[in-house]
Amino acid sequence: MNTNFRFLLPALLLFTVLNSTGQDISQWRGPNRDGIYPDKNLLNLWPEAGPKLLWLTEELGNGYSSPVISDGKLYINGEIDSISHVFAFDQNGKLLWKTPNGREFFGEGYSASFPGARSAPTVYDNLIYVTSGLGRIACLDAASGKEKWAVDMVKDLGGKLNYFGYSESLLVDDKWVYCYPGGDETNFVALDKLTGKMVWKSKAMGDPVSFCSPIMIRLPERNILATVSHNYLMGLDARNGELLWSYHEDSVKLEGDYCNTPIYSDGFIYNVSGIEKGTGAYKLQLSPDGKSIKEIWRNSRLKNAMGGMVKIGDRLYSTSDDKKLKCLDLKSGMVVDSLSNMRGTLISADNHLYCYTDNGRVNLIQLNGTKMEVVGQFKIEKGTKEHFSHPVIANGVLYVRHGNALMAYQIK
Repeated sequence: MNTNFRFLLPALLLFTVLNSTGQDISQWRGPNRDGIYPDKNLLNLWPEAGPKLLWLTEELGNGYSSPVISDGKLYINGEIDSISHVFAFDQNGKLLWKTPNGREFFGEGYSASFPGARSAPTVYDNLIYVTSGLGRIACLDAASGKEKWAVDMVKDLGGKLNYFGYSESLLVDDKWVYCYPGGDETNFVALDKLTGKMVWKSKAMGDPVSFCSPIMIRLPERNILATVSHNYLMGLDARNGELLWSYHEDSVKLEGDYCNTPIYSDGFIYNVSGIEKGTGAYKLQLSPDGKSIKEIWRNSRLKNAMGGMVKIGDRLYSTSDDKKLKCLDLKSGMVVDSLSNMRGTLISADNHLYCYTDNGRVNLIQLNGTKMEVVGQFKIEKGTKEHFSHPVIANGVLYVRHGNALMAYQIK
């Protein structure tokens, strides 16, 4: 597998996800952070040159962060002169404001090859929650960009910056902001969403930070934070940070090997990991009280470090390190279809898949039962560095970030 692709963040990374609560929230990988966007009546075919480009900006600086769209405005992390910034644009691509958020991650040695913004903002009830690659969390007013409060995960929370920086997209609910500083005593932390003050801290597994953005699993008895650390998928009680269970990830090579946000559905947890060896795709059964897990299957033929996955019905879709987009049957865990020359990020809307590959091609893929068919394709020509960012769909528009460039395409 390409060494560069293996390591980076999802900043790609990373958008947080709650199960939908009806609140005004915009976040990483869609309303439920599962890569599925609710838009309907989208184009079933694209023109030969691709969908119409509505607007383009090339002022974001270094980074891989994906945008979020809320109330007709787009918010995204970027970098200007080594300083992290949050940008706000209107629906026509006009810059409304930009707010600094401390120094941005530029790394050293090999990690210096991947500078800039990582995580996606989270917008909840007209407040924006963001973190820089160096771990400065800020709460901003969505209308003006004015900073309400800020907390540094390293300086204030005792966290440990990993080799490739922080890439987590913050998880926010009606009371708290959840973050993963990765410290010995403050491995995982909950903050008051209005003040930034610590509510609880957890030692969790004591494991270093990975690039995963957590989900909230809502059960009758408790809510569970599920996230991936350097070596484990783990579940914490959202009330107090108590570690409930963990599942060992067995293919770690370097920090950040695992970036994919897990998916929870109907009592089961799904995720994909792995680079050259190890677990790959897997399905876990969560007990009704949320206190334990049981492995149902694993499939090492599907390995994906950071491109995300999509569950539609009884199928799981994900690209793999062997440059194939694969469809897995969720009952058996077996591959039932695949497309070649596909490795990258994956989302879905209106019964289609959208795959943004690491060679810069955006693919529209139609689903017919277990079969997949490419029915549209175009190449991203603008931007800089790697094609790592996860696309976003909102209000009939497809947004694709490539380094310093962000493009908006009409797909309805």
